[in-house]
Amino acid sequence: MKNSYALITGASSGIGSEIAISLAERGFNIILTARREERLIALTKDLQDRYGVHADYVTGDLASPETPQEIYNFCKERNYEVEILVNNAGYGLPKQFHETPMEDEEKNIRVLSTSVIALSKIFIPDMLERKSGKIMIISSVASFAPPSTLQVLYGPLKTFMNRFSDALNVNYKHKGISSTAVCPGFVVTEFHTSSGVQDAMDKVPAFMKLNAKDVAAEAVEATLSSKSYCIPGKRYRAIVFLMKYTPFIMKLLSNTLSGGRYAKK
Repeated sequence: MKNSYALITGASSGIGSEIAISLAERGFNIILTARREERLIALTKDLQDRYGVHADYVTGDLASPETPQEIYNFCKERNYEVEILVNNAGYGLPKQFHETPMEDEEKNIRVLSTSVIALSKIFIPDMLERKSGKIMIISSVASFAPPSTLQVLYGPLKTFMNRFSDALNVNYKHKGISSTAVCPGFVVTEFHTSSGVQDAMDKVPAFMKLNAKDVAAEAVEATLSSKSYCIPGKRYRAIVFLMKYTPFIMKLLSNTLSGGRYAKK
C-alpha cells in the first residue's frame, strides 16, 4: 500500500483522530485534514512514530467551497491514492433557528453535507479507475430521531447524508466502491463544547455516552466490511429500532434519553 491512503476530514480531534489511529493500526497510510494545524502536525508525527505508516496533513476549512478541490489537488500532487475517504468534519449551531444568521446556516450546511458530496464527487472517478474504494460518512442517530428544538437542521442534514450514502451504494457498489453511513449517539468529544451545547451534553446520563475510540473501531470495521450502515453500541441499535417502529414512544421519552436535547414547550 505504498501510495494507498485513507483521507480523514475533521481529523484534529474526537472521532476523526481516533479513526485515523484505528486505520494506522491496520497499516493504512494517512492524510489528515482540518483547520487546526498544530494538532494535525502532532497527530501526523504520532502516527508515523507509533505505527510506521506514512502520514501527511493539509489544512483547510470545509465551509469554503474551494477546500474540497484544494484537498484533492494536494493528494494528486503527491501521488497519494485515496482508497478510503472518511467524511467526518462537522459541528452544530447552538442558537435557536430564528436567531442564527443565514450565513452561519449556509456554512454549516456546507461542512455537514455539501463538502461531503463535493469530496465524494472528486475522488470517485479515481476509485472507479482502480475499481476499488471505501467512503465513510459520519452521520448520527439524530438522523432517525424525532425533530429537535436544538440544532434544527442537524438531524435533517444527517438524514440527507444517510440517503446520499444509500445512493452511492446503488450507483457504485457493483463497481467496487462502497459507502458506509456511521450513526453514533452521544460521543464524548470536543464537538459539544465547540458547538456551544456542552450544557446539554452534561445532562446526558453516563450510560448513554460513548467512547470515541470504541465508535471509531466499529466505524472502521464496518467500512472495511462494506456495510451500508453502522450504529455503534448495542444500546443505540436498540434505540434506533424503537425510533423506527415505535416513534410515538420515543417522542415521549426523548427529553429523558437526550438529557435536554429536546426543549420543553
